[in-house]
Amino acid sequence: MSFLSNILIEKEKEVQLLKQQYQQHGRRKTEQEKSMYQTFMESKTMNIIAEIKRASPSKGEINVGINPVEQAQAYAKYGAKAISVLTDSAFFKGSIEDLGAVRNAVDFPILCKDFIIEEIQIDRAKEYGANVILLIAAALPKHRLSELYEYAYSKDLEVLLEVHNETELMIALEIGANIIGINNRDLKTFTVDLSVTERLAKLVDRDDILLIGESGIRNREDVERMMHAGVKGVLVGETLMRSDNLKDTLADLKIAFN
Repeated sequence: MSFLSNILIEKEKEVQLLKQQYQQHGRRKTEQEKSMYQTFMESKTMNIIAEIKRASPSKGEINVGINPVEQAQAYAKYGAKAISVLTDSAFFKGSIEDLGAVRNAVDFPILCKDFIIEEIQIDRAKEYGANVILLIAAALPKHRLSELYEYAYSKDLEVLLEVHNETELMIALEIGANIIGINNRDLKTFTVDLSVTERLAKLVDRDDILLIGESGIRNREDVERMMHAGVKGVLVGETLMRSDNLKDTLADLKIAFN
């Protein structure tokens, strides 16, 4: 069974508990002066979505003892344009409380990074202060992706729709996604190949679509590859979570567009 299949089986159980136990307690402020889409499209430098990621199924523990607020504040101070918070607990050791704490600490867009399969997860992400949610094309049939996409936008949330191959990219385009994340990691095997972004980005010929390169981005050379492929943003997790000098690491990744 693949990594993704195992994660989704566990996520189904989690969502059933969520439906039984979750009660909304009033929304946090999530409105931004500029959306992530607008911010990234107007930027003159590569936009970094800096991720708070304690662990992963492929790498195990990365930085379990991290203080999400301190990490988020450092990301903001040193030039990230958005923050991704992994809220999955079973495989990534994150929590929705991490997202809420980060929301109270920074003023720019926050991505709720999770395996979203039901509307209630979107409601919870909104309540805890997310501005953007992740939908993964490999995780759901097209009709459910479309339903959840429309539901998120009805809640004034943006959607990063993640794809890994040509079929998934076509689905994202048909749904009307304007923020498409190209994941260099195959969620079935967890192997990483930066050429995935280079290959798929060539198939997007519209200037109004924001492309984000995800996974395997470790240094300036990798960011340059992503820029030449046509992306305007990169999502970086492990590299930043392991960095001993966030100021220098982020400065190295924030290259100017040609």
